[in-house]
Amino acid sequence: MVQPLDHLKESPSQTAGPYVHIGCTPNFSGITGVYPQDLGHEMITGEVSGTPIRITGRVLDGTGTPLRDAMIEIWQPDAAGLFNSPAETRGRADPNFTSWGRAASDMVTGEFAFDTVKPGAVPYVDGRLQAPHVTLWIVARGINLGLHTRMYFPDEDAANAADPILTRIEHQNRVRTLIAETPGKGHYHFDIHLQGPTETVFFDI
Repeated sequence: MVQPLDHLKESPSQTAGPYVHIGCTPNFSGITGVYPQDLGHEMITGEVSGTPIRITGRVLDGTGTPLRDAMIEIWQPDAAGLFNSPAETRGRADPNFTSWGRAASDMVTGEFAFDTVKPGAVPYVDGRLQAPHVTLWIVARGINLGLHTRMYFPDEDAANAADPILTRIEHQNRVRTLIAETPGKGHYHFDIHLQGPTETVFFDI
């Protein structure tokens, strides 16, 4: 039974506003001296295991126009499917990979970019393996609650077909909105559509 909570109530959500970059990506905003570089800018901190890749994309509104003031964070495991969390992996994860990144979209083109590694498969709660993927969180002006989605890889057909999350999506024709494109070797492009006929699948978590 859910008990009423009379203290520490959840604060109401609000749009990220035009100041999210000042607080989260000050160097990008032209405010230097706070951090040597913005937190999350570098996911690879040394000699890393696995295949280095570059992920680019845009956040598009219902008309197909890129949002030029979005901020995107990604979480993903390393090439072995381990997250950089001592509590989860007891230090077995790649020490030169952070598992987390943050990027602001370009103020002209709206494109964001992450230099990272191709993630490995991670176990689902029932023991099955999830297909390699990255989790994305998107905020921008006008978005009251950060949006969660996933990007899967087009060169993982068998794993995608068996993925326990993708197979739960009711309208399977929308799975393609979670699959990246490959403009070139080691480069994956993933546009996030907020509305419209190609709206990206978002997860309520």
